[in-house]
Order: sequence, then structure tokens, then C-alpha cells
Amino acid sequence: MRVSFKNVSVSYRTTGGAILPSLGPVSFQIESGQFVCLVGASGSGKSTLIRVLAGLQPPTQGVAYLNDQAITRPSSRVGLMFQEANLMPWRTVIDNITLPLELTGTDRTTRYAVGQEILTLLDLADFSHAYPSTLSGGMAQRVGLGRVLALNPEVLLLDEPFGALDALTREQVSLDLMKVWERNPRTVVMVTHDIHESVLLADRVLVLSRRPGRIVADIEVNLPRPRQPRDIYTTSFIEIARQVRESIV
Repeated sequence: MRVSFKNVSVSYRTTGGAILPSLGPVSFQIESGQFVCLVGASGSGKSTLIRVLAGLQPPTQGVAYLNDQAITRPSSRVGLMFQEANLMPWRTVIDNITLPLELTGTDRTTRYAVGQEILTLLDLADFSHAYPSTLSGGMAQRVGLGRVLALNPEVLLLDEPFGALDALTREQVSLDLMKVWERNPRTVVMVTHDIHESVLLADRVLVLSRRPGRIVADIEVNLPRPRQPRDIYTTSFIEIARQVRESIV
């Protein structure tokens, strides 16, 4: 599914009545199946952009689209994952993953079959009946990702999903995400503060300026796939990472 912004701006009104610009104007288009990362300084409007795409935040000006349809409300065709997994502690791993299917009325046999397939893909098949309290941080984030994938969304929005993880765990969960995407290349828009992560995962990196966030660079990541962590030491990778960093600065 294609996603796009046309002259989108978002402003907030403070308690004192002042208008605080957060984002824009921003225009871009992401083709179906592309993996795009958003980077930029804190407060540059990255999360606001994700909320507009998710139908949670109406633009002050401009229009956001899924294909040619204006985004006016949340859609089951769009999956959204935040930094915290927010798992329900009283539900097992598979019951957490299949919660969206349960809410749509899917029968237990069908939703468990979907859940087991996702668990296998995320290397969590042995933990289907475990509870969140027994999971590591990385495993909990995989479960959170699995829950977003349960409805098989055409667009996946990820707002700094691995920011709370240590470096090695973050790298492994990022590779899990890349494996899921390569198996089913849906459209992905991911916020990250990690330049290396953005270059390792993405087809394009969009760099936002300081508030109000505008796109100051659209950098193509023309590195071959599949990618591995060792790729970050190659000359081509280092050059693209340099372009991203210099655009942020």
C-alpha cells in the first residue's frame, strides 16, 4: 500500500492559547512494500508524523493518504507499534499476540493457528504459553511486534520500537523485523534515533529538521539485501551513514 503526505502541517495550541508548530509542511510518497526510516533530532515531529499516518492525529493543514484515500481515522490495514510492548501480564504470549484477532471475533482455532505461525517466525514457538513476566526485554518486544502482525496489516508503523533495549538485543530484534519484512514486504515507516539501524533496515531514510519538522534529506539506501550487522563496516554503508548524520546536523 502506498502512503503519502501532501503539504501536511500539524500545530498544537498551548494552555496559554499560543500556537505551537510541530510538523511541516511535509510532502513525500512511499511506494508499496518500501521500508522507510525517519530520523531527526528530538522534537522534530517524527512521532507526530506517525500519528497522522495512523489516523490518530488530524493534520492542521494538508492531507495524508493511504493509496488515494485520505486518512481520517485509524484503519485495520495499518498496524502501529510504540516503544513499549504494553503486554497484558495476565495473558500468555499467544493470547497477547492473538488479542487483535479475538477482538474481531475470530474463533480460537483460527487465531491460535495464526499466532503459532507468527511465534515460529519470531523464534518464540517455545514460549507460546509463557507469561510476560518471564520474558526478557527483547522477547517482549518480539511479542509486541507479533501482536501488530496478527491482522496482517498492509502498512506497519513503528515509533522507536527498540529504543529501550540494550545494543545487542536491539540489533537482534531489528534483524527479526528485517526477516519478517523480507518474507512479506509490506510498507514500513519506522522512527529511530539510531543512524546505523536506519541504514541497515531501510530502503530510504527521511531526515527531519528541528521543529517544526520538515524533510531536509531523502537518502536512498542502495545496499544489497539480505543485510547483516557486518555490513556496517563496509565503505558503502559508512558513506550512507555519513550522509544521514550530516543531514541531521
